[in-house]
Amino acid sequence: MFSQILSTLLPVFLITGCGALYGHFRKPDMRGLNTLNMELLVPLLIFAVLADSKAALQDYASLAMAGAVVVLGSGLLLWPVTRVLKLDWRTFLPPMMFNNTGNMGLPLMVLAFGEKALPAAVVLFIVEMLLHFTVGLRMLDPATPLWRLYRIPVVLATVAGLALNLTGLHLPHWFLESANMLGTTCVPLMLFALGVRMLDVDFSAWKVGLLGAVACPASGLILAWPLIQLFDLQGLQLACLWVFAALPPAVLNYMLAEQYKRAPHTVASLVLIGNLGSAAVMPVVLGLLFSAGYGAPVAG
Repeated sequence: MFSQILSTLLPVFLITGCGALYGHFRKPDMRGLNTLNMELLVPLLIFAVLADSKAALQDYASLAMAGAVVVLGSGLLLWPVTRVLKLDWRTFLPPMMFNNTGNMGLPLMVLAFGEKALPAAVVLFIVEMLLHFTVGLRMLDPATPLWRLYRIPVVLATVAGLALNLTGLHLPHWFLESANMLGTTCVPLMLFALGVRMLDVDFSAWKVGLLGAVACPASGLILAWPLIQLFDLQGLQLACLWVFAALPPAVLNYMLAEQYKRAPHTVASLVLIGNLGSAAVMPVVLGLLFSAGYGAPVAG
C-alpha cells in the first residue's frame, strides 16, 4: 500500500516541483501555455472522453450531483466560520468551494485508479468548472453576465461531447484517438504550470491560509460521506468522489481574485498553503482507499 501511495503521489509532486524549479531559474511567461491548456488541450480531452460512445454518461449522473453538492455545500458549511471569524466571505469561500480538480485532481485520479477512472474524473472536473464560472463568478461580482459562459472552450467542448454521446453518434476512431492523445498532454502540463504559478504567491496571510488548508478538505470530506450513502456510489465513482472532496483550492481562484480585485494576496496564501497541505492530506485519503481495495495495481 505504501508503494501505491508513493507511485501515485510522487509523479504529481515531482512534476509540480520541476515546474517550480524551472520557474525559479527561468522565470517563464506561462500565459501562453495556460491559454493553450484551457482553450485547446483540456477541451480536447473533455470532448474525447464525453464523445466516446463506450462511456455511458448516464451512469455518472449521481456522481455529478454528488460533486455539485460537495462544491456548493462546502460554501454553506463554512459560511458560519466567516461570520464568527469576521472574514470576507467573497475572499474565503470561493477557494474552499472550487478545488484543484484540473491541475491536481485529474492526474491524481488517473495515477491512483488507472485510465478507467478518466470518465469519472472528467465528469467531476466539468461540474467544478461549470460551477466556478457561474456561481463562483457571481460570488466575486454579482454583476457578472452569465452569457460569457457560452464563450468558454471547456463549456463548448462539454456540450458537443455530451450531444454526441447521448445521441449515439459515432466519430471515426482515428479522430477520437487523435483528440485523446493531444488532450492527455494537458495532464502533465497542468502540474508543471501549477509549480510555476505557486512561485507567484506569498505567505502574507499565512494564518488564513492555514485555516483554509484544514477547512477545504475537511468540509469536502464531511459532505462526501453522507453523499456516498445517499447516491449509493460504488467502485471508482466512490473513490473519485473521496479524492475530489479532499482536493486543495484551485489556482484559478488566485487568478480570478486578481482580476476582480478580491484580496488576491489572501487568496494566494489560501491557494499556496492549501496545496502544500495536500501533501499531508492526500496520503491519508489514498491510504484509506487503497486499503479498502481501490487503486491501480503497481507494476512489479
